[in-house]
Parts: sequence; C-alpha cells; structure tokens
Amino acid sequence: MSWPQPLPMLEKLGQEIVANAAGAITGYEVMYGEVNLTAQPNRIVEALTNLRDHPDFRFSILIDICGADYPERERRFDVVYHLLSMTRNLRCRVKIQADEDTAVASVTSVYPSADWYERETFDMYGVFFEGHPDLRRILTDYGFHGHPLRKDFPMTGYVEVRYDDELKRVVYEPVKSVEWRNWDFLSPWEGAEPGYAPLVPGDEKAIPAAGPPSAAAGSKP
Repeated sequence: MSWPQPLPMLEKLGQEIVANAAGAITGYEVMYGEVNLTAQPNRIVEALTNLRDHPDFRFSILIDICGADYPERERRFDVVYHLLSMTRNLRCRVKIQADEDTAVASVTSVYPSADWYERETFDMYGVFFEGHPDLRRILTDYGFHGHPLRKDFPMTGYVEVRYDDELKRVVYEPVKSVEWRNWDFLSPWEGAEPGYAPLVPGDEKAIPAAGPPSAAAGSKP
C-alpha cells in the first residue's frame, strides 16, 4: 500500500477506530497524512491494545512517546504516542492530556519499547507513569532538579555541571545571573549594525524606522 494514503481512506480509518474503541478513543482528525486520535487518559492501555490487536488496524510498533507543555491549561501536558502499522503501511498518533499530580498508566505491557520512551517523558516533563518497571531519569544527571522541557524551566537551568581541572573531578555549582540578552537577533549578543548577525525574521521592530533625510544633510558646506 502506497504512502501517503488518500484523505478519504484516512477519514474512513479514523471513523472505524473511534467506532471500535468502545469510548476509549473519543475523536480523530487527519493532519499531515496521518490519523491523529484523542484518547481517554484513564483508558490509554485499552486504547493502544485495541489499536495493536484489532485485525483491521494492527499498529504493532510503538515508534515514540513524546510530550508537550501548555502551562495555561488545567491539564498542562500532552502525552503523544506514535504508532506504526507495518501491515497497512500507516502511522497514527494517539494523544492524551495529563497534569502534574495524576499519573498516567504505563503502556509497557502493550509495547515493551515504551520503557525508555516513558522514562524520557518523565525526565523532560515530569509526567509520572504508573506501573512502569523502572521510572528513573534517562537523559539528565543524577540529582537533577526540574524538568528541562517545561515552559517554566529557565533556559540556563539551576545547576552548572562542569569538570574542574584543579580538583580533577566533576563539580556542581548553582547557576549565577547571566548577561542580559536581546532575543530580537539571531545571535543574542550582537546587534543589527553592519557586520553583525541579521535580525530574526519578523523582528524588524528592533530597528527604529529611519526618518526622511533632512535638507541640511544633502547640502554642501
């Protein structure tokens, strides 16, 4: 079966998935040549099991789990599962919403590959996965404070980790105040004068508009 699939076929697939999910999957939309599904957070294991085992779907491979942070929402996190059906040459995404206090059920019983993906989502966003066999950080250092992909996490972090040549060991130091940066430029330490980095596209507001040349400017002494 060729890829990408025609839109009518993807629309039909989305309708069939929702109809066969018994309420575990509540809706769908087709975007970028893939079916995007919305699932009930407390039924994510049931939803993914159905997508894996149903003979018309057979999404047998979990490609990835990722997160997204929307601090203005009550349930600030999206947890997104990316699935692949080798039988139908199709991909789909399953999205649920989560908050900081409510754990999401681990899907390692459905897809063993979810093990490290859930650890990464926990490390980067702080989403807890109930029933995970070994929910530890996987990308950040031991004792790391915070979750780096949250929107409220400072760009500099809280602790600097570096190798001290005098002490001959790795040291941890609190991050101090850094030089103020102008984020209107491609390079935050340079302006838009000739020879410097250009403005970020759309940020021409950083340069005051030039007024009309004065008459005196064109006159000769």
